[in-house]
Amino acid sequence: MLRRWGVILPVALLIYMMLCRFFPGCARGYADYVYPAVSFVLSAVSSVIPVSWEEIMAAVVVFLMIFIPVAARRRGDGWRVISRRLAMLVLWIIIWFYMAWGLNYFRPSFYARCHLKPVEYEEEIFMKFLDVYTEGLNASFTPDTGMEREKVEAVVKRSYADISSCYGLARPQPWQHVKHFGFTPLYSSVGVLGSMGPFFAEAQVNEELLPEQYPFTMAHEFAHLLGIGSEAEANYFAFLVCVQSGSEAMKYSGYFSLLPYVAVSAKKLLSDDRFREWGKSVRPEIWHNYEMKQKYWSGKYSPLLGGIQDFAYNLFLKGNRVSGGKKNYGQVVELLIAASYNREKGEFADWGREVSVALP
Repeated sequence: MLRRWGVILPVALLIYMMLCRFFPGCARGYADYVYPAVSFVLSAVSSVIPVSWEEIMAAVVVFLMIFIPVAARRRGDGWRVISRRLAMLVLWIIIWFYMAWGLNYFRPSFYARCHLKPVEYEEEIFMKFLDVYTEGLNASFTPDTGMEREKVEAVVKRSYADISSCYGLARPQPWQHVKHFGFTPLYSSVGVLGSMGPFFAEAQVNEELLPEQYPFTMAHEFAHLLGIGSEAEANYFAFLVCVQSGSEAMKYSGYFSLLPYVAVSAKKLLSDDRFREWGKSVRPEIWHNYEMKQKYWSGKYSPLLGGIQDFAYNLFLKGNRVSGGKKNYGQVVELLIAASYNREKGEFADWGREVSVALP
């Protein structure tokens, strides 16, 4: 009986995973009903200890990948048996990943959930966006970016608890607290500022983050924790949570963290002269912060390890139907324009208001 269920259960779960991958309705059912319950339980379990269970699990998996062949060979088992056992271990890890969080990659897009259409590029609209963003960025600048991390977390969780239900996010729980990496230098060497721990529903951030990066990164990872798979969507929610927080430090973190994506879009869409003109319109103190941030992380970055991580993560995202791969992060600009531009009035909604108000 146990052997039969050992075959039936993984096959049934694999079929369900395929249905979610290719049928948005199934993926939406998972995101709306299954994932909130799963993350509720997993995050409650992982909250028992403050360290990352994901890193513990990674160490255990590596140990098992070594121990299983060694122990089997000592018992005289052949390589066919060993291969089957290792394959089952990998299979259950894959099933756990997708059932615990990964199926959120396949949920309907932000546009479908909120009944929006992407805004086709028009220079006039983009320039209006750029003007509104730059005005907000300059106004948000503050030299005092320090803020207690507990306060940041409290604001982030309160904001997500009040967010419009149309987005389909799970609700944050009292025991869900951000965790920090155990191998911080390693994550810094590959440019990882934060991550979502899918196996135990853990939002994790890099302790070496600069003060102006911390609120946005925490809000980004909490978006993933609450069921968002898309990096662009996580950036979108992180930005809105920060600019609506009522905190000067968090507001600046939101605008400042969006600057690289806005700059890339402006560089790609504008002429060289207009791009340079825009660059001059940004406060020099902000560009100074930006340059200091680049130098800070460059000193920690390993081109070899970072290149391997970028290549692997890009393939991983594309394999999970995030078609732009790592470029998906920058698509937050498109989301902001689509969600906040009112074509009838020819203007952008105020990003400082409630998230739901920005929707048409």
